[in-house]
Amino acid sequence: MKKNEKTQQDRREKQRFADNLKKGLLAKGYSARGNVLEREFNLRYYGTSITPHTAGKWLRGESIPRLDKLKTLANWLQVDLTDLVSSEKLEKLEAGELRRSDILQQHRWENLATQQDKTLFNHFLDLPEPQRNVVREVIIALHKQHCE
Repeated sequence: MKKNEKTQQDRREKQRFADNLKKGLLAKGYSARGNVLEREFNLRYYGTSITPHTAGKWLRGESIPRLDKLKTLANWLQVDLTDLVSSEKLEKLEAGELRRSDILQQHRWENLATQQDKTLFNHFLDLPEPQRNVVREVIIALHKQHCE
């Protein structure tokens, strides 16, 4: 697909979302206005609140929210996710969430480990494989005892 076609398809998808969001709001008796959407959405969403600017972008077809926010919208408006976005867009959003969670998990230890932990891990990597296996077994046993 050419870049221009992809851009046009993206614009159509965003506009489709905006139109369907407005329909859903009106069907539930709400005004399709940014301040109404922002207030009512934030009452139902347990993550970081959206701003009136973000709500306006959704209603103007300038952006589509991430999957967790789409799920909140669908639950609130009592519609299927595919009533808000196409099944193709939904698949892309789901894939993006998986990639994002994988990346966060991959880098978790880098953010949480102290310098002492990192030094210890380097020492672990220097050990011969049989000794590494012993250390792994000890860690797994401690984790089971502590976390399960």
